[in-house]
Amino acid sequence: MNRNHITELETIFGQELVLTEPEDMIAYSYDASHAENSPEAVVFATTTQQVSELMKFAYREHIAVTPRGQGSGLSGGSVPLAGGIVLTMDKMQSIIEFDPANRLITVEAGMTTSDIDPVVAEENLFYPPDPGSVTFSTIGGNIAENAGGLRGLKYGVTKDYVKMMKVVLPRGEIVTLGNKCVKHVAGFNMEGIFVGSEGMLGIMTEVTLALLPIPEHHESALAIFDTLESAAQSVSDIIAAGVTPSTMEFIDNITINAIQNFQDCGLPLDAEAVLLIETDGEKHSAILEMAKVETAVRKNNVREFSRAESAKERDLLFSGRRVALNALANVKPNLILEDATVPRSRLPEMVSGIVKIAAEHDLQVGIFGHAGDGNLHPTFLIDMQDADEMARTEKAVEELFQLAIDLEGTISGEHGIGVEKKPFLKNQIGAEGIRLLQDIKKTFDPENLLNPGKMFDMD
Repeated sequence: MNRNHITELETIFGQELVLTEPEDMIAYSYDASHAENSPEAVVFATTTQQVSELMKFAYREHIAVTPRGQGSGLSGGSVPLAGGIVLTMDKMQSIIEFDPANRLITVEAGMTTSDIDPVVAEENLFYPPDPGSVTFSTIGGNIAENAGGLRGLKYGVTKDYVKMMKVVLPRGEIVTLGNKCVKHVAGFNMEGIFVGSEGMLGIMTEVTLALLPIPEHHESALAIFDTLESAAQSVSDIIAAGVTPSTMEFIDNITINAIQNFQDCGLPLDAEAVLLIETDGEKHSAILEMAKVETAVRKNNVREFSRAESAKERDLLFSGRRVALNALANVKPNLILEDATVPRSRLPEMVSGIVKIAAEHDLQVGIFGHAGDGNLHPTFLIDMQDADEMARTEKAVEELFQLAIDLEGTISGEHGIGVEKKPFLKNQIGAEGIRLLQDIKKTFDPENLLNPGKMFDMD
């Protein structure tokens, strides 16, 4: 980029919303993964029209653009691999329309996920997707990665709540996709193509999301186990008993101890694993479902099963799950977090396989995750300065992904492919699958200027 390019960016966004000094752009060169690369400029959008003008300019001058929310992604999806321009969306945080009668809210893509519920709760509604990064991730970023979260088992993931979106295409055209109606089949499911597209096909600026009524009652419980296998089998048995908990989280001993050292959440240090389980809905139904949960776990040698007696006790238990990643980050200098996912019935095999892989490579791994939907977060605790340990970890990760595929699962349940998992995507979808993705990318972005280098190569 040259001075004329910078001048044009300043004309579009205003001088105060354009960064070009290297020290000012450091924070926009990485996300929560291990990938990093410096941009040549950072711009902060405040309107859809600005985004459109940016893309027209970028296409004319053949400059790469990488969209970014809060940079909380875990796969390198918002890292500017090609340099160019980082387009930051987190100043676009307005509520466009709240429509409680139709249980819809339209927001700008830079809105923080957790900021929705305080607004819609006034009408006894809530937004179900609940990623671990809920307090700082943006709606646009959630959609780009199809974020999941703790409530995914019962309520689904981000894609299940996206009704409409305003999108700026790579050459600057502005389109509105989807519909507010419960049912619509007027054309292709275009909004669905953009969910999980990692900012490679277009830039979402406004999104209409579905909402649900707040459940009347919650029942929360902690199940403590002396073996990983018993905890994992309990997950399958609970589902087989006809219960769909709103949340069912798995935490192993390494993660339990890391959490307790980080902040006291009342978890037992000597347990091999715990399940945090919640049922919700009409009060009698939620209580009855939790009784079925207890029956199922008691068939699997549960050491202790206790229900939260108050909202404060419930919040304490679940706060432990939410700080799991931060807690594990304090154990060793570095960590590598994955999110391999398998069908729920294969969860016991996946857990035992992860433990075996870590042991074979002499690695420490903490396992936690959304067990109810088969989504685990094996977290390898390492020192990246140790070349031998790093080599063993890379091999273990490769085996971990292959294990997930062999168990009819996926290499990513909610973190996306980005940079980190790009080498493994072909193992799951094959060469023809990669070619299909390339063809779609070429249709939207023939010059490969929007978030290039992610997910797959274009050659």
